[in-house]
Amino acid sequence: IRCAFHLLSILQQQQQQQQHRRWVSVRESTENEQLSHQEHPLKAADINRRLRVAMLKMKERDRNSRVLSKDDLVIVYQDDHIIVVDKPSGVLSVSSDKDIPSLCKTIYETTASSKNNNNITMSQMVVHRLGMDTSGLIVFCQTMEAVRGMHMLFRSRQVVKEYEALVCGHVVVDVLDDVDKYVDDDDDSADSAATTTTTGSIEMPLMRDYERPPYMRISTKQHQLAIASLDEPESVHKKFLEAPKSCITHYQVVSRDYLDNTSDVPVTRLRLTSISGRTHQLNVHCAAMGHPIVYDSIYGWNGEATPHGGLDVDDLSSSTEEQQQQADMIYAAAAVNNKERNMCIHASFLSFRHPVTKTLMSFRSPAPF
Repeated sequence: IRCAFHLLSILQQQQQQQQHRRWVSVRESTENEQLSHQEHPLKAADINRRLRVAMLKMKERDRNSRVLSKDDLVIVYQDDHIIVVDKPSGVLSVSSDKDIPSLCKTIYETTASSKNNNNITMSQMVVHRLGMDTSGLIVFCQTMEAVRGMHMLFRSRQVVKEYEALVCGHVVVDVLDDVDKYVDDDDDSADSAATTTTTGSIEMPLMRDYERPPYMRISTKQHQLAIASLDEPESVHKKFLEAPKSCITHYQVVSRDYLDNTSDVPVTRLRLTSISGRTHQLNVHCAAMGHPIVYDSIYGWNGEATPHGGLDVDDLSSSTEEQQQQADMIYAAAAVNNKERNMCIHASFLSFRHPVTKTLMSFRSPAPF
């Protein structure tokens, strides 16, 4: 018995020593990061220069927004207060430049909104947006009463939005278990084993990407320390200084398929629900879990944003190299087809209580891919 207690005591001492070494290692790593950022602080001028260049590119891309006629509109529902439209890919929901075509502009000019003396402007009709390359269901308002009601519903998260997406590779990793290691710098536990799963959640906070503005990235302690070292914080846009935005995405595997019915380009069809509704949240979360959305030219492989949702390659799963090969095959297939391909994400379900009548409204739209 004494030997057993002695052995237990030795084991406890060894565990305490290992824990102490881990604490020291984490503290030294954090102190080194802080010293590094103090010695080489971020320069506001560099961020602003990158932002100007990126905004010019985005403005040029916006000019490729499709021109829609009244006949092009796919109106799913319309009454005196709201209009629900099935938006095609390749058109802006709303544009800051009156000379650039947008879905909102077509709706405003061809429906009752601008003709029935509703005292509503084109910009006021907009209560949420879909990205230019995202297709699917979107609601616009035609009265100020509806505008106020819809804003309240979105603020209180009483609007249910579901998306359908094709992502690169076959999703077989339990994302909920794997994601913990991305956001917890103090966790050095062993990676969880990859298991086939059908549902899960992704919880990774987002921040504005100071390296490739104005895009988003996963927020980590390292990048927060970098922002804290900014030499002239008052000189950059306030969005770069905002605290990380908590983000939750629920996903469900619908099927594991092959692109265009080929046998060598695996893709997974996911149903995605954005709980927090942050900018580019679904794109960043999919990229960060190692499965970027098919044909995503911003957050996909070789995209304009920071790769892997802003995570370091070392943080990703061991299958990243294989998934990159799969993604490369997808883009190679697009080149062989000699035609442009739309990003494979579609707003497939929209549900909310009518902002005026309070009737529960639910709409579905099949994905075009």
